[in-house]
Amino acid sequence: MPEQLNLSTLKPAEARRDRKRVGRGLGSGKGRYSGRGIKGQKSRSGSAKMRAGFEGGQMPLHMRLGKLRGPYSKDAMPVGPHRTFTQPVNLRDLEARFDAGADVTLEALREVGLIKNTKIDVKVLGSGELTKKLTVTVHRFSATAKEKIEAAGGTAVALREPVAKKRRRKAAKPAAVEAPEPEAEATAEPAAEEENEG
Repeated sequence: MPEQLNLSTLKPAEARRDRKRVGRGLGSGKGRYSGRGIKGQKSRSGSAKMRAGFEGGQMPLHMRLGKLRGPYSKDAMPVGPHRTFTQPVNLRDLEARFDAGADVTLEALREVGLIKNTKIDVKVLGSGELTKKLTVTVHRFSATAKEKIEAAGGTAVALREPVAKKRRRKAAKPAAVEAPEPEAEATAEPAAEEENEG
């Protein structure tokens, strides 16, 4: 049985750690320069407010390294680097969360926890196998997902029309125009002069 609780036996649940006291003499171990070293930006007051990745003004590492393709600049937002505008849902998740013959709608997906909200478009992807007959109504489908849903006897209803990708066509080189032969022109002119004289 624990001893009786009184003022003399009170103590915190977690041991208290002493505050680091700097500038209290060489014998303390944190005297003279107070653990900050000699000179430099990091020895001054306010040096803890430097942002992460700041290298004192030199070209930082994230700018020295090569970049992947895509709109990374701030004025290109809200596109951002490799950002997609759909919530992915795979067929294996539909197989695990829904019974055969169920209607899979945006509200049903949110109830089972596959999506967070219905404001962002949902795209069903073809990862995994589907053996149940489901009626799936979402914004978009991948080609593989649509094939597997229909192969299982279900129906895939897209709320948005599929976007046709535009292919860039290379400009055709203009055909070279054949110049008339100079000899043929020279022989045609004297013949025309003889006819006029006659």
